[in-house]
Amino acid sequence: MLLLKTNRDTLLKPLQTVTGIVERRQTLPILSNVLIQQDNEKTTFLTTDLEIQIKTAAAKDASADQNFSLTVSAKKFQDILRSLTSNAEITLTRQDDHLQVKSGKSAFNLQILPAEDFPEIAEELDSEVSITLKQSEFKKLLHLVQFSVAQQDIRYYLNGLLLLVESKHLIAVGTDGHRLAYIATDLESDQKKQEVILPRKAVFELSKLLNDSEDPVKIEYFQNKVRFSFSDIILTSKIIDGKFPDYNRVIPTKNDKLFEIDRLIFLQALQRVSILSNQSEKFRGVRLVVSKDNLCILCKNNEQEEAQEELEIKYDHESIDISLNITYLLDLLNNVNSETVQCAFENANSSVLVTVPGNKEFKYIVMPMRI
Repeated sequence: MLLLKTNRDTLLKPLQTVTGIVERRQTLPILSNVLIQQDNEKTTFLTTDLEIQIKTAAAKDASADQNFSLTVSAKKFQDILRSLTSNAEITLTRQDDHLQVKSGKSAFNLQILPAEDFPEIAEELDSEVSITLKQSEFKKLLHLVQFSVAQQDIRYYLNGLLLLVESKHLIAVGTDGHRLAYIATDLESDQKKQEVILPRKAVFELSKLLNDSEDPVKIEYFQNKVRFSFSDIILTSKIIDGKFPDYNRVIPTKNDKLFEIDRLIFLQALQRVSILSNQSEKFRGVRLVVSKDNLCILCKNNEQEEAQEELEIKYDHESIDISLNITYLLDLLNNVNSETVQCAFENANSSVLVTVPGNKEFKYIVMPMRI
């Protein structure tokens, strides 16, 4: 039974959009599949891992004989389409419990699982809060904080990003308990306060799918999920149930000893000294010795090898000798795109506040470590 006739790229683009959340090994085999539905001249693709769901549609140049609904392996279908030449003509045919993908003299038979068994996340109509902003703005917001989100932390609420709507602001905060990144952006109108913890996987998937354009992204908050609608894509994510730490208590207010430094020069110096850090350890320490108009960066390893860099800075306060996780500094300097960064200290035992000159809405806090 002929289902669809189109070219490769018409199917491959939406398929690539939804397959990012699909894991090859699943406890439920159907979660490795993509739900493909044809309804009123529209072909939609949908995947889920039970926590996140992504839905998108193919371009309208596909020729379908009838409406249909089925599921096939997302990764295998994607690999087949990738192996074919660009704009190759594709024919999809259903043969009992198999989908035949045919192009020229190539034919592939994929197993079908029933569409009615596919576990879709229920759609909701009435959101508690709904906001709209530019995709580029939201993408930048995520980009500046996502690297601070914890990975597989026993404190499950740290394995996600705080997304807070308050008054005329959208605030994003990520922390792993040792560092914290904060960014805020203005909204067009006042909103009632609403906060959710968005899972790390959803954050990184959004970062991949959002465009660097002024096209809108609509964010809708529901009781236990958030929905993002943009560029013919609908990403729905369940939220992490828990209480996010009070970030306002973490942001230092007494760091009055500060200096500005060229971001690239600082980054390259840290990259060089990191060669002699303890590469196998999760927490790699670096000493920053700040004295009058001078920054000394030192790294040691377990073999008693040592690297040292000295950089000129404008600094006229008491000397500070502080140890930090070098990975945390590299993460920041690799992800911000400003020419300079500002580092502010209170003392050697207090957290460091790193900001970007000209951007009052971004803050990065790193706790000191003992090495």
